[in-house]
Amino acid sequence: MSIVVSTLTLGGFDALPAHDRQCVFWTMDPAAPSTATLVDTEFEKEAWLSMVMLEWGPCGQVATDVAGADVPASSDSVGCALYAPPGAVPRVAHFPTAPVSPDAVLLTSLYSPLSAEDGDGIRDTLLHAVVRDLVNRGVRALEAFGIRLEDNEVDERRSLIDTPPCGEATCMIDADFLEKYGFEVVAPHHRFPRLRLELDRDHGWKEDVEAALERLLEAAALTVMEADARVPVGAR
Repeated sequence: MSIVVSTLTLGGFDALPAHDRQCVFWTMDPAAPSTATLVDTEFEKEAWLSMVMLEWGPCGQVATDVAGADVPASSDSVGCALYAPPGAVPRVAHFPTAPVSPDAVLLTSLYSPLSAEDGDGIRDTLLHAVVRDLVNRGVRALEAFGIRLEDNEVDERRSLIDTPPCGEATCMIDADFLEKYGFEVVAPHHRFPRLRLELDRDHGWKEDVEAALERLLEAAALTVMEADARVPVGAR
């Protein structure tokens, strides 16, 4: 698997994983009558993403498996992260730990259809890309509404990882994962804590150094492989 993370563009909606193209958990007001009768969720999601990108700028990072693919397609997508100003996210007002801090951007989705171990690696890589983007744009903090999952919900999430239905247990980010990444709880709650990651130039510097080290390690590994593949003259 060879993963490339790229910024979501206006024409890149089809590159999102299937679940993220259809999920309107964050983008529709659950109290609005129109939400209950919504039919074309993909249209609504694309319209919301387009609005945020036109009014605010990039709001997503997409992870794609490019191994053997000349032109990456949605079938090659292995995860995505979506984020936006909290005022553009209708679901925010319905959380007991709202509102989001005025100096923060809200991380809404951090999804990968891969199994737990591989999926955590993809989500970690996506978060790196989100942090780098926001640091470069001068954003002070990234916040998220996490969820404390029950044991049965963890099992359900794993069993429905390819095509999970929209809901709290499947569309929200595990609070434990966010805490491992460095987020801190700023609004405690037994179910929906709000967490915050302070952003500064050190984050951007660390991300760049880590990316450079990864490229050096990959280059070193290729050099070793090439050396092992060489056969001395007369050895056969």
